[in-house]
Amino acid sequence: MAVDVIMPQMGESIFEGTITKWLKKPGDKIERDEPLFEISTDKVDAEIPAPAAGVLKEIKVTEGQTVPIQTVVAVIDAAGATAALPAPAAAPKPEAAKPAVGAPATTKAEPPQPAAPPPPKPTPGPPASAAPQRAGGNGDKIRSSPLVRRIARENNIDLSQVSGTGVGGRISKRDIMAAVEGSSAAPADPPSAVPSTPPAVLRETPITSVPREKMYFGHYEVQPMSTMRQKIAEHMVLSKRTSPHVYSIEEANVSAIVALRTKMKEKFEAESGTKLTFMPFFIRAAVEALRAFPTVNASVDGTNIVLHKECNIGIAVALDWGLIVPVIKNAEEKNFYGLARSVNDLAERARAKKLKPEEVAESTFSITNPGVFGGLMGLPVINQPNAAILGLGTIEKRPVVVDDAIGIRSMVYLTLSYDHRVVDGAVAHQFMGHLKRTLENWTEPIL
Repeated sequence: MAVDVIMPQMGESIFEGTITKWLKKPGDKIERDEPLFEISTDKVDAEIPAPAAGVLKEIKVTEGQTVPIQTVVAVIDAAGATAALPAPAAAPKPEAAKPAVGAPATTKAEPPQPAAPPPPKPTPGPPASAAPQRAGGNGDKIRSSPLVRRIARENNIDLSQVSGTGVGGRISKRDIMAAVEGSSAAPADPPSAVPSTPPAVLRETPITSVPREKMYFGHYEVQPMSTMRQKIAEHMVLSKRTSPHVYSIEEANVSAIVALRTKMKEKFEAESGTKLTFMPFFIRAAVEALRAFPTVNASVDGTNIVLHKECNIGIAVALDWGLIVPVIKNAEEKNFYGLARSVNDLAERARAKKLKPEEVAESTFSITNPGVFGGLMGLPVINQPNAAILGLGTIEKRPVVVDDAIGIRSMVYLTLSYDHRVVDGAVAHQFMGHLKRTLENWTEPIL
């Protein structure tokens, strides 16, 4: 019996996914629920398990291709049946061949056309309507996700004028980002701006304004961006365009916390089964400050400020292949032990690609920790749609003035990047002062 493997829907607002890696090849045996391939979506990278045991008979969607949800991406020949496979699978496959990437005719640049990443928008074979449709034409309802509508609203894009390439003419994030780039590029040089720029392999990220010939010189190597790298680039550029970033920096004496961790480290791990890191201390202090200054725990919707009642804390986790921000939901309801377990669990599953889409969504405030790599401080980019993000520097001993004498203390720099549309400098510094006092006068038991 032939079993179709489909592109799953990894969240309510996700309508497409990119296959980044096949973990099996045609002819390989596979067990039910064994990892079959890896995907990347707007929200998360994940391993997708096989829906049945058998032999991987055919791969219909190659690595690097982006297809709508419910698309058949492979076929498994379940154990004991092999006859039913060839007939239904033959028709759609030719259409899914690689689109022509062709070397774009831009300028007579000296360097050869760099190897481009796999095209992100192949024409999907299995869905009924292969040709892109114009969303909203002839009075039809415009089909799009909340993310697409938000981007359109923030960039004054009329969705009825955007062609949707998703299933049934749905406008994908790729479509709206292409429209944003097109509208921002048009006024500069309408007749030549589009032809003179290479077709955007990374349609979701802005094309650099630096002439290509100024990048390729001497000895160099071209490495295509991974799907996750493209997503990070897109979100960072979008954030800087959306929010006027302002930064406030504070220095805190965390000697008491360092001493407490040193004293309790082994006991904590033995009794709780999880490691004692510094991150739960900072999360707890941030939650207390957010409750005191709720404007920092907010989002912007047009001319409305959305004040979130829950403190959902996004924690940036560095991966070998990029960055992801899993979220601790309702952090205000957790004690120190609960925060420590949540942080370690999310970080471990992020590195193992075991996160669920809902675990990287709905953050209201974020924390990033460049200090773990020795960074003295950083100026992080706001994680949209948050209004602020806290950056933690490295904890190190420095000479400081204590009671009119010089002493050695464990100090840390704290940086708050905030959206000046919502948070003013006075509020930001009051927030940071509250955060500092909580850290310097720690009283909460950790077990």
